[in-house]
Amino acid sequence: MNERPLRVLVADDQALVREGLTALLELTDGIEVLGAAADGEQALALVADHRPDVVLMDLRMPVLDGITATARIRAEFPEVAVVVLTTYADDESITGALAAGARGYLTKDAGRAEINLALRAAAAGHAMFDPAVAARLSEAMSRPVPAPPRDRLPDGLTQREAEVLAQIAAGRTNAEIAAALFVTESTVKTHINNAFAKIGARNRTEAATYATRHSLPKPTW
Repeated sequence: MNERPLRVLVADDQALVREGLTALLELTDGIEVLGAAADGEQALALVADHRPDVVLMDLRMPVLDGITATARIRAEFPEVAVVVLTTYADDESITGALAAGARGYLTKDAGRAEINLALRAAAAGHAMFDPAVAARLSEAMSRPVPAPPRDRLPDGLTQREAEVLAQIAAGRTNAEIAAALFVTESTVKTHINNAFAKIGARNRTEAATYATRHSLPKPTW
């Protein structure tokens, strides 16, 4: 029995890039391109219509940018993964995309093999980053982060809830947080639900914004 192909949508505002990516992916074994969007709003509509496995998402687009589109896709269609493919590799773009729920981040220097691997990793629930992006993330994670005293965490958060929120802001998935904590994903979800209730967050983007605004403690794990 043949394995079902990976179903992908492409979102990029530049027609030449959009068409090139579509053609490239159509030549890749095991990938089916369901459609292509010129902005984030079109991407959302296509996701609603086709329910792909993964969206290959540009960031700087008109009407609705890629970060906002990613956050909405992850909130409304959590089974759909997003891999960012962009020209930009600055800290703001990277952290914004990961906080929105992107599972991969590549620059447009990536080749077909790298894109294929990133799409498949995302569909399997794993993350894959461009080497330059991974280096920036590592550097950012190593920077000292000012933190309030443990007994003065905002909104009644426990230390563990604050650490989990900080990891969400760093773009980590529930599975990655669970692995670092040596607990189950169910336990992580409990921490997240409790924290969201305390801070009034409706999604991971709002939680990441809260963690950044309050300079929540850098995790001890």
